[in-house]
Amino acid sequence: MKNFKYIFILGVFGFLGACKPTITAPTATGSVDFTRYIAVGNSLTAGYADGGLYLTGQLNSYPSIIAKQMATVGGGSFAQPLFTTDQASGTGYQTLTGFSSTGSPVLTPVVATAVRGSIPLPGLGTIPLFTKYSGALENYGVPGIKLNDILNPAYGNGNPYYERLLPGASPTNTTPYLDFVTAKSFTFFTNWLGNNDALSYATSGGASNDLTDKAAFATTYNTLITRLTATGAKGACATIPDVTTIPYFNTVTIGAILAGVQKVAPTITALYISARNTDGTYSTRAATTADLIVLTFPTSKISATTGYGLDPRNPIETQYVLDANEVALVKDYVSAYNTTIKATAAAKGLAVFDSFNFLTNLKNNGLLINGIGLNSNYISGGIFSLDGVHLTPRGYAIVANQFIIAINSQYGSNIPLANVSAYNGVLLP
Repeated sequence: MKNFKYIFILGVFGFLGACKPTITAPTATGSVDFTRYIAVGNSLTAGYADGGLYLTGQLNSYPSIIAKQMATVGGGSFAQPLFTTDQASGTGYQTLTGFSSTGSPVLTPVVATAVRGSIPLPGLGTIPLFTKYSGALENYGVPGIKLNDILNPAYGNGNPYYERLLPGASPTNTTPYLDFVTAKSFTFFTNWLGNNDALSYATSGGASNDLTDKAAFATTYNTLITRLTATGAKGACATIPDVTTIPYFNTVTIGAILAGVQKVAPTITALYISARNTDGTYSTRAATTADLIVLTFPTSKISATTGYGLDPRNPIETQYVLDANEVALVKDYVSAYNTTIKATAAAKGLAVFDSFNFLTNLKNNGLLINGIGLNSNYISGGIFSLDGVHLTPRGYAIVANQFIIAINSQYGSNIPLANVSAYNGVLLP
């Protein structure tokens, strides 16, 4: 009797199932396979935010968001080098704890919990060593890496973010990044390398980290894409944004500093900076609105007593200013890099997310998503994190969607977009 009972129950469920409309889960269309998706890139790919790499940022990285959406159309698992819950603050980061009486944000550091030690390296000083990760891996984002670094066999010794992913300990590593990411077969990739080849120079105010040579960039980028597509994998690349559109260069302005000075010293009419000349030398001149002050500039240094910033004999140092000629130089290099990226991607039939155009439009016009107004303003804009360079979870969700749009357009797939409203911007105190 029990057997007949089970047959009857199964028959009822079968009948009820037959009465229901058929619901078909979405599947990928077009000539694309998402079985093993890997993400190649730098800090943006890793989910870096608020001046550090920590668990919450990793969990909301744009590749992890893309992978979740891919999973609905047949995508496979996606492993990231996550910090444990006991080490959730990772390498340390900044949090917003309030605002000063003048409205300036008060940032408080969260102490790192994933540092296992440090090591002195010739020419690099003492670098930290982060807790090793040895599990499965699909997100290969390495903060700080340039395209110019991916063939360097010693790079895994000097970059602690890459060192933590390698089985060896610094200074014994000899695996170039490109070999590392291609060691295991994959079917699809996203690539957002190249940002730091311009950004590192810009954020230093042009004081260090030379721009990667244009020809060298082109050669290495071609090598990268050739390797990534060698076994038939398809993918999507992103262009490099105009670094001058990010809050890091548009929050502390010449006008705002001068207005603050004039409240106590009305006769002051100019700030003075050490600026690049067209021949590459530096000299002092009055600052203009075309000169960009970095977010980290300590405005307390401006002083009528010492004359710092107010007297041509004591100008604001170059590391605090991306001056007009440096801006032009960076824009020229980024333009050349993006020409290479687009041409190389087109030659291989890859999708392209044009982050240059997208973020420029964001700065100029803002963005409206699900009734939420977003822009590139510091803190209030909702997209950029507290370091003014990297993104909030909401910003990463927007980037993920832009990649998805490009992928669907190129390959005829139907990956659904992420719900941007489900991801937060800067958390207010």
